[in-house]
Amino acid sequence: MIASRGLAGLKTRDLASEIGCANGAVYNLVADVDELILRVGSRTLHRLDDALSAAEGAGEPAPQERLVRIAIAYCDFAAENLQLWRALFEHRMAADKIVPDWSVDDQMRLFRHIYVPLAALFPRRSPEDLGITARSLFSAVHGMVALGLEQKLVAVPLPALRKEIAGLVRAMIDGLIARAPSGREA
Repeated sequence: MIASRGLAGLKTRDLASEIGCANGAVYNLVADVDELILRVGSRTLHRLDDALSAAEGAGEPAPQERLVRIAIAYCDFAAENLQLWRALFEHRMAADKIVPDWSVDDQMRLFRHIYVPLAALFPRRSPEDLGITARSLFSAVHGMVALGLEQKLVAVPLPALRKEIAGLVRAMIDGLIARAPSGREA
């Protein structure tokens, strides 16, 4: 339902009808709509993880190339699963509700795709610094994907978006290497 209608199109009454149960029976499966959306998000994140793992490819590509591959795979996944991907970022829980640990773990697990090649490029950086750089690189790529896939004035054709993302990742890594005190040591 989210894949076809988006997050705004999720109605528990329609869902119950589609699976053949009473509306209230949906809540025998999940505590509330937030959990339902988080469970769908978990499945989406696992599929994204598989796509990123496949993009890393066989063998051991150079760390910079690995980062480029996963950035492009992230873009492709978002384009192919647009409504599910958007739902990951559009859903907001009430301020007093805590995101369950399993959901946070699903999200954080994906950062290994960025963290591992960054650690190879910058072996003397602290885990905290690598984590910040990984999140910054993700944010840059995510911003390009989010704006590039918008169906408005800022839309970018997918082949051009892929090329621009690859250029951004390479430029960011080249800049980080050049800024490091001893090349890859920082």
